[in-house]
This record gives sequence, structure tokens and C-alpha cells, in this order.
Amino acid sequence: MPTNLIVALVHPRSTKRIALILPLVLLTASVAAAQSYDILLQGGHVIDPGNKIEQVMDVAISGDRIARVAANLPPQQAKKVLNVKGLYVTPGLIDLHAHVYGYSGSVFPDDTALLAGTTTVVDAGGAGWRSFDEFKKKIIDPSKTRVLVFLNIVGRGMIGPDAEDNVEDMDPVKTAAKIKENPNHIVGIKVAHFGLPGWTALERAIEAGRLSGTPVIVDDKIFTNSGRTSREKLLRVMRPGDLHTHVYNDRQLEVLDRFTGKLQPYMLEARKRGVLFDLGHGGGSFLWPVAVRAMKQGFPPDTISTDLHSSSIMIPQSDMANCISKLMNLGMKFQDAVERSTVNPARAIKRFPELGTLGEGKVADVAVFELKTGVFAFKDAWSKKLLGTRKLECVATIRNGRLVVDLNGLGFPLWSQAGEYEAIP
Repeated sequence: MPTNLIVALVHPRSTKRIALILPLVLLTASVAAAQSYDILLQGGHVIDPGNKIEQVMDVAISGDRIARVAANLPPQQAKKVLNVKGLYVTPGLIDLHAHVYGYSGSVFPDDTALLAGTTTVVDAGGAGWRSFDEFKKKIIDPSKTRVLVFLNIVGRGMIGPDAEDNVEDMDPVKTAAKIKENPNHIVGIKVAHFGLPGWTALERAIEAGRLSGTPVIVDDKIFTNSGRTSREKLLRVMRPGDLHTHVYNDRQLEVLDRFTGKLQPYMLEARKRGVLFDLGHGGGSFLWPVAVRAMKQGFPPDTISTDLHSSSIMIPQSDMANCISKLMNLGMKFQDAVERSTVNPARAIKRFPELGTLGEGKVADVAVFELKTGVFAFKDAWSKKLLGTRKLECVATIRNGRLVVDLNGLGFPLWSQAGEYEAIP
């Protein structure tokens, strides 16, 4: 209550002054009460496949939750208004394959993910059951980005061939037990880089998945001396709901017949039985000859992910916005790309609909994008480029109700209107 009003109330001849001042106080209180939203994203083109929304709407946030998604919400009800007209508003993106711990090229998630509109990353195999607790303490707990985990079937994690070929350290029981101890953080199992012949690594990962009730994400060579083939892996060993990453790299999967360039029939058969295919771009796993032909023959990835690490973020630029851009320039609709970057990954790790939507009451993870037109060079893992006409760029990211990226100052007042400065003549 203002000081002068307190004086007026205690002074014996203050009746008239009370009548004049009190309505101002009530007006101030009513305005404060009307500000029921912390952030209002106003006038953006909302794309929320999980709720079948694709139109211009406002998105209101209270605390760490989505409060309302509707047209023409009153801006006076919000403490901060972001004018996002002409921009696209989506749920925060989910990157199913990133490297933020253990792997030699790991990057701290807040340094890369949030800038691309990614609010959730899933570390793909950096830690095993032996090293998960350290991972949680050093990376998961201090990160603004939500960090989930595919736990490596190797107990020591992704620390090189000596560890990753150590069959004795592939313990399904201990892996499953660690998953059950940490259900809020661990969403499945990763098997990768196994250099010995046979199916031991994959079969033990799948056993851990069976014991824990979680999916397995597979990165598995099919070289001649491996004794493994794509067909057997997809149709016999993997289960419905398991994912194969690096879909457009022909060292892990033979998506196309190498002599004819035609899509292998077993790819369609595997998809029909419920195996999922993840992009997993990375520094060596996105090849234009494979991607172009597969997309032309109607075989897009089920989920879009980056395989982001210190090398892939540089020349190939494999962040989520660039991965989406590359697929759009191969014919994928923007709405379909958003679905493969939000709803589909959330479902794959059993986190839908809490993650991957802008549903009212759900966590307020939001991304704002500008879709630019022009001529842009997009690079693959073999240092070849494809020229495209559309490029997606993130301009703002909201994580857990907080504006953490704002490249264009959408949430900033003009300095001359901030109440402390005079406008420059």
C-alpha cells in the first residue's frame, strides 16, 4: 500500500482523500490479478500434430505449464508478450540420438540443443549401468535441457572398442535393474559399434529391453565379416518398437539395393511389423545418394534425430533445425517433420503426451521458428552438398516455462520504452 494512502487513513480529516485514492489501489490490484499468464506467444502459426492444430493461434504459459492455446487471447492478461506473427510455434523438439556424455565427442546439451529449438535430448549410449550415476550428477542434473538416456548395454558405456567389444560387460540383468531404479531418466537401451561377429551385443540389449519393458535403439555394422545382415536384424532379431538409427547410411543398414538403387522389400516389411527407423544424421551417417533415393521411393524416417557431437555440429551441421530443413528439401512437409521431431519420438520412448505437444496442462516446452526462403547449401557426411530453397531457423526456445533462447529479442522491450531512458532524438 502506498505511503501517502497510509497517512490519509490515519489522519482524522482524511475522509475525502480516502475516497479519491482507494479506487486507484483497487484498479492496480485488479490489473495485477488479470495478469494470469507469465508468457503469451501471440499470433504465431501453431503446428501441434499431437493435438491436430495447424493454424494461427496464441499460446499462453503459466509457470511451467501450457495454460491455453486459443485464438485472440487478451495480451493484458500476460506479464510478457512475444509477438510471433509470421513465425511458426511448435512443441519443443525431441532429439532421440545425441551425445552429451561418455562419447569422445560429447557436447554439453545447453550449448547446442536449446539454440535449435530442442528442449529434450536423449543421450544414445554414452553411459552404461556402471557410469550412469556419474552421468546424472555431472550432466543431467545441472542441464536446463531435459536429458533422457538410452543406457548402453556395455556397463562402462561408449568409451571405445575395447569396452564396446567386451561381451563380459554386457549384463542384461544389471542394465535392466539400473533402468528400473531411474525410470524418470532412462528410457531404453543402446547397442552400438560392436566389432565382433554375430548377434551377442544386440541379443543382450534386447534381453535387457525385455526385462525392463523399454525399447532398444540399434547402431550395428553389417560389414561382410560381421556375420550380420540387415534383413535378419530387422525381421528376426529386433522387436516391434525397437529403433534402428542411421537409416540413411549403408554401413548400418542396406536400405537400398546397392546395384539397382531400389528400396529393399524387407525395409517395408520391417516397418509393417513395427520396427522404427531413426535419422541419426551425425558426422558419417547421412548420405545424399541414400536419402534422396529413399525419400523418392516413399521411405522417410519415423523419427528425426541429430547424432550430435563435436564433429557433426561443425561441417555437416546436424542440429535438429538443419536435419528438418534437409528432409523438407527432399519433399517432406513441414508439418510431417514436426510430427517426426515431437510426437513420434515421444511415443517411441513412452513419454507422450506429457512431451511432444502443446496440450493444456502439459509441460511448457516450446520452440519458435522462422522458415526462410532462398538458396541454401545443405551438406552430407561425404562432403557433398545439395542446394535447397527452404531453411528452418530457431529464433526462440521456452524450456519448462522459461524463455531460454531469444535470438531476436522478442521478449525484450525497446530500451526507450523501458522506463529508465529517454528516446534518442
